[in-house]
Amino acid sequence: MGEFAAGDAAAALARAKVLETTVRNGTRWAARYQVLYGCAAGLMVLSIGLLKAPYGVAIGSAFWVAAIAGLSIYAARQRVARQGYAARRGVLIGVWGVLYAAVLVPGLLVFQGVAAWWVAGAVAVALPGLIGGYLEARR
Repeated sequence: MGEFAAGDAAAALARAKVLETTVRNGTRWAARYQVLYGCAAGLMVLSIGLLKAPYGVAIGSAFWVAAIAGLSIYAARQRVARQGYAARRGVLIGVWGVLYAAVLVPGLLVFQGVAAWWVAGAVAVALPGLIGGYLEARR
């Protein structure tokens, strides 16, 4: 009976290892999602700030809607996410929102057409996604 139990335990450990590998490989999408989110956010800010009104806002908004729709479909099609990922994504979006407002409001009121403001702002707005993607890839 001891041999049979040991064989079952070894099989269970092997199955657990396979499942761990499957989950680890299956959650790599989250890092890509966050990096793409950050890049899309930066490009949207550049469009809004550097293209003439109303074209910049129209192009930036259309691009953002398409990017978020694509990312949402991509995320919905994934089979697995690491525990706590929804909370981390919520923090990403919250920090992004604060930075986006901090760049957009003064940019539209004071810094219209000032490339240095908009490029720096685009980098700042992209950072939550880029940092989040990096941290997610390290998990």
